[in-house]
Amino acid sequence: MANIYYDQDANLELVTDKVVAIIGYGNQGRAQALNMRDSGVKKIIIGSREDGSYEQAIEDGFEVFPIADACKKADIIFMLLPDEFAPKIFEESIVPGLEEGNIINFASAYNITFHKIVPPKFVDVVMAAPRMIGDGVRELYIRGEGSPAFVGVAQDASGMALEYGKALCKAIGATKKGAIEVKFDDETCLDLMTEQGIWPIIYHVFNEAFKLHVKMGHPEEAVLMEEYVSKEPMYMMEKAAEMGLFKQLPFHSHTSQYGQLVSYELYDPTQIREFLKDRYDRIRNGVFAQEWEKEQKEKDLATLKDLSAKAVNNELSQAEARLFEKLK
Repeated sequence: MANIYYDQDANLELVTDKVVAIIGYGNQGRAQALNMRDSGVKKIIIGSREDGSYEQAIEDGFEVFPIADACKKADIIFMLLPDEFAPKIFEESIVPGLEEGNIINFASAYNITFHKIVPPKFVDVVMAAPRMIGDGVRELYIRGEGSPAFVGVAQDASGMALEYGKALCKAIGATKKGAIEVKFDDETCLDLMTEQGIWPIIYHVFNEAFKLHVKMGHPEEAVLMEEYVSKEPMYMMEKAAEMGLFKQLPFHSHTSQYGQLVSYELYDPTQIREFLKDRYDRIRNGVFAQEWEKEQKEKDLATLKDLSAKAVNNELSQAEARLFEKLK
């Protein structure tokens, strides 16, 4: 069983007087910086290029420096850059300024798991990784609820790395909901499996159901509304997150409950198991990481661009566009 840490388990004073550099002021960077400032962390600076995020950070009242300068000033460095850009920036702009006692915090374990980033041995390497998009991290903090997070340690140079990780989770509001202790490999595998295993299956279910219903003569507008445009699945998942996947069923009619459960028992998930295991193996043995690196360096994201174009122009996406136009 994993350890789950709450407010009383974390000492915020460990980080309140340290200089924290946020590297990457995107959705997560902005949310986490604002939350930490509101939690009482006094010295937050931003490392950024001069782009839209640079201007946003200044508007939000933070000092902004070039990435290398921010890291030299920092005790704690938040790595909140996209996975594909982080290794080069780490080597060129961050490593030269690192000192003994520094703490590097990752919100994504990907580059550590696959050794794309190898920090020097004299720094702590921790993970405070919200399980929520940036806007949600900020919104839930403001509401006093907090968003859950993973906390972990990849390198404990100080002997206090886990305590620092817990303190950072508290600073961003995660310990109000719960910070679950995991290994970096856990975060990487679970995150990639959600993206490569679970969501592709869900996309196919909606897409195939859409095509069947339209073929049977049902209006495409009604099909999309019934499937997800009404946002009913969003509310189901919210209740599932609060109560449990099957324990939310009493919110449905008896007809609905009976139909769902009978069909659940009848469905043969063999193909799902096989697909998920295949995706899992590709992640754990590094095949996906190698494929993704090749896609970036040799293909200039050509495959990604082609697949994205195909997805946003398929039959379902075109029907969505027609429906959204009518709903305006």
